[in-house]
Amino acid sequence: MSSNFKSFVVFAEMRTGSNFLESNLNAFDGITCHGEAFNPHFIGYPKSTEILGIDQQTRDDDPTKLLAAIRDKTKGIGGFRYFHNHDPRVLDPLLEDDTCAKIILTRNPVESYVSWKIARSTGQWKLTDVKARKKAQAVFDEEEFSDHLEALQAFQLTLLNRLQKLGQTAFYVAYEDLQSVEVMNGLARYLGVDHPLEALDKSLKKQNPDPISAKVSNYDDMLDALGRMDRFDLTRTPNFEPRRGPVVPSYVAAAEAPLLYLPLRSGPEPQVLDWMAALDGVGRDKLQTKLNQKQLRQWKRRHPGHRSFTVLRHPVDRAHDAFCRHIVTTDKGSYPQLRTTLINRYKLPLPKGEPDHSYDADAHRAAFKAFLTFLKGNLNGQTAIRVDQAWCTQAQAVQGFGEFALPDRIIREDALAAELSALAQSVGVQPPAALPARPATHPYALADIYDADIEKRASDAYQRDYMMFGFKSWG
Repeated sequence: MSSNFKSFVVFAEMRTGSNFLESNLNAFDGITCHGEAFNPHFIGYPKSTEILGIDQQTRDDDPTKLLAAIRDKTKGIGGFRYFHNHDPRVLDPLLEDDTCAKIILTRNPVESYVSWKIARSTGQWKLTDVKARKKAQAVFDEEEFSDHLEALQAFQLTLLNRLQKLGQTAFYVAYEDLQSVEVMNGLARYLGVDHPLEALDKSLKKQNPDPISAKVSNYDDMLDALGRMDRFDLTRTPNFEPRRGPVVPSYVAAAEAPLLYLPLRSGPEPQVLDWMAALDGVGRDKLQTKLNQKQLRQWKRRHPGHRSFTVLRHPVDRAHDAFCRHIVTTDKGSYPQLRTTLINRYKLPLPKGEPDHSYDADAHRAAFKAFLTFLKGNLNGQTAIRVDQAWCTQAQAVQGFGEFALPDRIIREDALAAELSALAQSVGVQPPAALPARPATHPYALADIYDADIEKRASDAYQRDYMMFGFKSWG
């Protein structure tokens, strides 16, 4: 061992080749990679129960114990793989520790997205024998890919900027480099191991060797969608893409009116979008979305006197919307892996599958209260699960807008109709006759289950929003 490193971390994402990289790292005498050590849904590997004597409960209670074990108890140099949605509490200690070597693995984001879609469809995440290969085609979903790309780019920029400020550098590995024994030996030398491999570990096989045109069933639709985005160069990795604010692509500009909407997730987004479309007498598909910073600046220059706005929703109502939309259901839009973890690890009293007629209002009330208890810990950084945009505090989200453009007007949902009408008139546009109706919340409305205990739990979780915006009890 000739380096000053005491441990290492592989920053990667799903379907970037991280399993293959790990298998080759573990082929070196003196290097041990402990899998996805800080995946909030398991420890190391899906069927593992512990790493170096640290079980999942101990890790979730205090992740620094596992960090220390990997650094101090591994024979040789130890490390693990870390994805953007792994336990956020360990990121700062990792980045600030200059004795922890940083390895950054990247892959063309379209390739990783398509590979992820195929793996999710087939259920096959690793391949050791081509005879067992399951074949399928991916269906490209523009909105889903946009979210995928935004998450990858935001994390890559976080790594790049933090390492720059800390005066550290990383060892970069592209997906294509994984087939080079010379690169793997160079990586080992970077970690302080001077015994090279003669050949790579070939136990894992590439699962989808076909060209991407053969792997996507709606390939032409994908090309059209990527052309509309015009947000990245497919020959380059996300590390070097133009810097953008993390939520700018979520902003929505009216088709013609000089109005810009900055959505807060789990708010009255469907109503506002329908109102904006009706404002100019067009369909919702004519609204301008997925703009990058350059395009948004151009839009502002073309619309002198423009106004931007966002809409606050009461924290109880917003948490309930997020719960119903993403956790209760198993349909599209849900977070199935997170749902399973909340049931198994946080004892959320939900059925394993889609709720049926036995899931009554009392059951829903109990499950929502448990979710609010989870949110309190999650928002306070006390869980292994990252804070999602669907339920982060609105105060934090509005501050995030300030990285690029603060809204001119912050509207409260209970005054939405009057405020939107006044906003339209302020830019010289006749508002629609009425505000579109709010979609029903399934399987139950908040009014069906609301009580004082729910209010108490919500106010405990969202103290910052209650204090910042002066919310009173929902009831």
